[in-house]
Amino acid sequence: MKANRRVRAALGVVVAGALPLTGAGAVTAAQAAPSAPATTTTPANPLDVPTADDALALSQQVLEAAEQAASAPAARARTTTDAGIRRELDRAVSALVDDGAVAVTARVETPDLTWAGADGVRELGGHARARTSDPFRAASNTKPMIATLVMQEIEKGTWTLDTSVEDVLPGALPRDVTIEQLLSHTSGAPTASEYLILDKMQDPADIDEYFEVLGDHYSDGDHVRAAHTAPWMLEPGTGFSYSNAGFVTLGMMLEKVNKTDLDELLEERVFEPAGMRSTDYPEGPHKRGPLLADAAWMGPGTAGWYSVEHFDPTLFRAAGAVTSTTKDLAAFNEALVTGELVTPATVTDMLTPRSAEPIEYGLGTYRVPDPCVPGEYLYGHDGASFGTLSYNLTSLDGERQVTFGVTGRNMTLDQEALYDLTDLLVPMFTASC
Repeated sequence: MKANRRVRAALGVVVAGALPLTGAGAVTAAQAAPSAPATTTTPANPLDVPTADDALALSQQVLEAAEQAASAPAARARTTTDAGIRRELDRAVSALVDDGAVAVTARVETPDLTWAGADGVRELGGHARARTSDPFRAASNTKPMIATLVMQEIEKGTWTLDTSVEDVLPGALPRDVTIEQLLSHTSGAPTASEYLILDKMQDPADIDEYFEVLGDHYSDGDHVRAAHTAPWMLEPGTGFSYSNAGFVTLGMMLEKVNKTDLDELLEERVFEPAGMRSTDYPEGPHKRGPLLADAAWMGPGTAGWYSVEHFDPTLFRAAGAVTSTTKDLAAFNEALVTGELVTPATVTDMLTPRSAEPIEYGLGTYRVPDPCVPGEYLYGHDGASFGTLSYNLTSLDGERQVTFGVTGRNMTLDQEALYDLTDLLVPMFTASC
């Protein structure tokens, strides 16, 4: 495969978890917007690269694993001892590492079982062993947290779901959409991350440079210009189209009305109330303490493995910059669905799907059928950075949690080149019953 095709293949399989924005005091949307007036037609793609082929690839895999677990006998009746379940889960974690993952950390919580397991190493080529308490890039698992902040503003009366983005941040997007459309990915806004990345590159066919620019700083202006440059996917309100740019915009709106940086808002109104003691919203590539570092597999004809330890989260921000642990992510989901962060009525609103296909997505969160209880659902989100995959789901009562993070991501189109996430997802779902 030629180098430019490899770059495009990488962009084509990048899923949820890109594209955020910066804090208070940065350039405003109106200042950062292009000088040319926004057009209502689909803009040209000057970089000649595809948009992400399937922004919900990981959620589809989670859905399939839940369905597979529901058909397993163990999901209908627990016939295995807790010790046996723990051994099976430990083996599944180690098997993923044996098959090519750099590190795996996973957690299952039920009223009768709390299990956490980890294997692998913290960084590509390193020796320090991964631990269950190690944080990782949670990517789009950030979105439910941003949605929580937005819904808190709605509860306070600052906004309604029908509030227009144009009324809050004139010029942030080329089309006027509502908060509800952004939260539910029905605005039609683009994801636009490939525009941000390739705009930094001198040679869009150089895969080494592609990984280098993941360490660049991405300003408010960069993000706004990308949102105006990338093709608009759908007319607002006409269908589902996953958009990181939409959550970037929500982050900007939150900072404007609160006159406070997003990291402070998350710390005060989400992390602390939910008991998330090892969670952060970093604004630079370096993090104090241990972190399961991003690593990407690009396959034959390239350098193979690429370390993404230098990644700058200004490429993610409100759409996916959070770093967290499996324990903290489970704590967030429990706090959300049990009404500790927003009112029960707001929880119901957030969890109610606005779309049925390709995934049942509500306001910053989606649901999959509960493999343990026919007719019920598990709620949460997944995330994919350039070198880490994760997911975090909970039962409606907050009693059962299934959470994991895996570093060492297969970025090729050969999805059998490394591990199969189903090999861990299915036993975890089964153990949650």
